Order: sequence, then structure tokens, then C-alpha cells
Amino acid sequence: METTFKIWDPLRGIKLGPVMLHFYSLMFILAFGLGYFIMAKIFRIDGVDEKYLEPFFTWTLIGTILGARLGHVIFYQPELFKEDFLSVFLPISMKGGLHFTGFSGLASHGATIALIFTTLYYSYKIIKKNPFWVYDRIGIVVALGGAFVRLGNFFNSEIIGKPVDPSSPFAFLFPQQSSEYGITIPRYPTQLFEAFGYVCLFILLWFLYRKTDKKYQQGWLFGLFFIILWAVRFFVEFLKEPQGDEFIHIGRLNTGQVLSIPFMIAGLLIMIYSKKNRLPKEETV
Repeated sequence: METTFKIWDPLRGIKLGPVMLHFYSLMFILAFGLGYFIMAKIFRIDGVDEKYLEPFFTWTLIGTILGARLGHVIFYQPELFKEDFLSVFLPISMKGGLHFTGFSGLASHGATIALIFTTLYYSYKIIKKNPFWVYDRIGIVVALGGAFVRLGNFFNSEIIGKPVDPSSPFAFLFPQQSSEYGITIPRYPTQLFEAFGYVCLFILLWFLYRKTDKKYQQGWLFGLFFIILWAVRFFVEFLKEPQGDEFIHIGRLNTGQVLSIPFMIAGLLIMIYSKKNRLPKEETV
């Protein structure tokens, strides 16, 4: 097909013998791999014993995968609890016979809620530090991880944008989605918009952590992370197509936007609270 538009029609993944490594899965691997590396560096900077790194990685992985999957099903596909229950918790589907699907359908709001609770457990029972000390640092790696997840969505042609003027420099064609959205027309690459926003957030948080004393004001970095991350999500949602059967609405705001508002408010409250939660520099390790 000859066209002046940018066509996004990649291979599904990398063929490794009988196994296909999907690019979405590869992005998850990169997200956790780089997150592990960055958190190890943070622990060294703060003088924390690296024996606490392995349980941190384990609980973060559990919270992210389980929370993201449950969040997606609860907010976007609740019918799966009745129609295909095992697919809610396992990377398989029973529809049309048993087959492997991988973990598809993940919601960042659900992952965030689950991470809050798994990090509380990790903070009190394992590393024995103020949870906001951990939250401030986990926000840095989650920002970068979120960018990789959105790149994975881009590879899968998921979470595509609304139609855009064909003359726009952001006009992309996603032919893989023609069965769901009808004839292929130019759309916004909203996955890339979000990924760019999250990379900028990661750079900002890393700069503030390394070059300022904000990491001693427990909760400040985390509150800022919440505000900016969910603001990026909120505004990009205006350019997205609906995800599944969205049943949470307020006016013209969709499910993703409605769910983002409480997190932004929480971020502001956490930043205000952090003024009373400052540590002397000698007590940070």
C-alpha cells in the first residue's frame, strides 16, 4: 500500500525456536531489568545493604503484575470473572479451548494500588523504614518502567489514539486494529506521547534525587511523582480511543481520567504532609 502516512505494522516479536518472545513482554523485561539496576544504584548511594534489593524486586513484581491485571479486569473487563475466570490470574484463556495468551490487559491504576500495599509490607516487615522513604525511590524507577510499558503498547498497536488530521506530523496508521476500529485511518500515537512524558518525569525525579535535598523530605518526591504521572495520563486520555467497555464516567471524562484525579489529589496532600516528615541528612541511611 502506497501512502504518505507512517504505518506501524511491526513483527509480533522475536522468534526463539518454538517460542515467540513478544515485544510487549520484552518491554516488561527491560522495565524490570533497568529498574533493578537503578534501584541497586540508589541503595548504594543511600548506603543501604543490598540484601534488601531482592525482596524489593520480588514484591514490586508481584504488586505490578497482579495489581495491573486485576485493575484491568475490574475497571474494563469485569465480565471475565464469569466468562473466563482463570484468565484473570493466569496467562491463559479457556475460551475456544485452552491456549496461552501471556499477560495482556493490564491497568496502571490497579498496579499503583497494589504497589502501595506491597511496598507497605516491604517497608514495615523487611527493610524497616518509613514507607515514604521507599515510595520516594520507587517512583523514580516506576516512571521509567511506565515508559517501557507504553512502548510495549505501541509495539502491540494497543491504546491507540483518536483520528487525527491527515496533515498532522503525528498521523500514524495502525492496520492491526482494523478489526476493532474499522477502516484504517490516521490516528495519534498516544502510546508514544505517554512514554515521552514518563521519560521526562524520570529525568526530573532523578535530577531532584541526586542534585537537591528533596530526598530528605520524605514523601515529597513521591507526591510530585503522583501529580505529574497521573497528569500526563489525564491529558493524553483526551486523545485516546476508549479502552473496552468503560463504565466509569464524569461528564466527558473517561475511566482513565476519573481514576487519575484521586491520585493527583493524593500526590498534592502527600507533598504537603512531607513538610512535617523531614529527616536530618545523617539519619537517611
